[in-house]
Amino acid sequence: MTVHSFEENTQHRTDADDQSQAQGAAHPHRPPALLLAQHHMRVAAHTLARGCTTSARRIGAFLVETGHRGRIAMQARPGMAAIALVTIGVGLGAIGDGLVRDLHHDRLKVAVQEQERTLEATRREAQREVNALAARMAELQAEANRLNALGERLTRAAQLGDGEFDFDKPVGIGGAGPVSDMQARALRDGMSGLDAQLRHSGNQLSVLEALLFNRELDRSSLPTGLPIQQSYITSNFGYRADPLGGGSQFHKGVDFEANTGDPVLTVADGVVTYSGVRSGYGNVIEVDHGNGYVTRYAHNSRLTRQVGDLVRRGEEVAKAGSTGRSTGAHVHFEVWENGVVVNPAQFLGQAGAPVAGGKVVTRG
Repeated sequence: MTVHSFEENTQHRTDADDQSQAQGAAHPHRPPALLLAQHHMRVAAHTLARGCTTSARRIGAFLVETGHRGRIAMQARPGMAAIALVTIGVGLGAIGDGLVRDLHHDRLKVAVQEQERTLEATRREAQREVNALAARMAELQAEANRLNALGERLTRAAQLGDGEFDFDKPVGIGGAGPVSDMQARALRDGMSGLDAQLRHSGNQLSVLEALLFNRELDRSSLPTGLPIQQSYITSNFGYRADPLGGGSQFHKGVDFEANTGDPVLTVADGVVTYSGVRSGYGNVIEVDHGNGYVTRYAHNSRLTRQVGDLVRRGEEVAKAGSTGRSTGAHVHFEVWENGVVVNPAQFLGQAGAPVAGGKVVTRG
């Protein structure tokens, strides 16, 4: 059997169809339905040859070949022409439907890909927004931690130990519904407002801290401590009988009972401004506390601090003794305010210094 190409078969069929049409014209008794079927077959074959895919062309060739072989039978049987026409129409319709479905599928695929790209861009933008808000939240958290630490420090400085300011305790809040979704813009505005509020509160607390610090400095500079521990006053400030030469004498300080070698303590923070011997005082040390206050510790057996040393309240500056004009070991303590000697009792009263049996024991 000789195999011809699709185009040769098509040309052969076309020539045969033209010859059949001539024969049909010569034989007017041939049924019109058969002529119509032949015409549609030629149109279908021509269409498939020009525009269809390779598989469609093969199907068309097969249909044409089949139509050519069955033409004699259809000439004898007019009903077969109609059946063949329907079969060809169904086949072409199926091919057309397949092409339409493929085209529709491609369009849907492109649309889905475009939507995926849009969603990915939206997701990246949303993630950038979340990252920015997270960074902002970290800044606010750091500011809140700083304020909490500052508040705790101020609470200790102000001696607020009654639990009123517990910075670790959550703050109770609440409100009635309904609740709606918060927009990103509203959240950013709220965080900006919170940041401004925290900064304002931080500035206020910083000012308060400075005030409390200054107050603490002032308190630390006040000569309110005791120059010696576990002792009592043996001679007060003011006029008294002179214990050595008789007569009246103005006593510029107060005397504390002590044993030789007992530690002499500074009564406030300050700087040593004198450490040496003074007439009548023996070994003496002086401490400047600022704000115009200076304290003097006299009749010591030994001095343990030098000029320029920074001392804190309660630190040792000398050893008690009986040097200078003295009748025995004791601590002579004076307070000077803006160059004028004052009664230390106004400061010692805050320290609770006792007097022995209510009597004054003079020791010089």
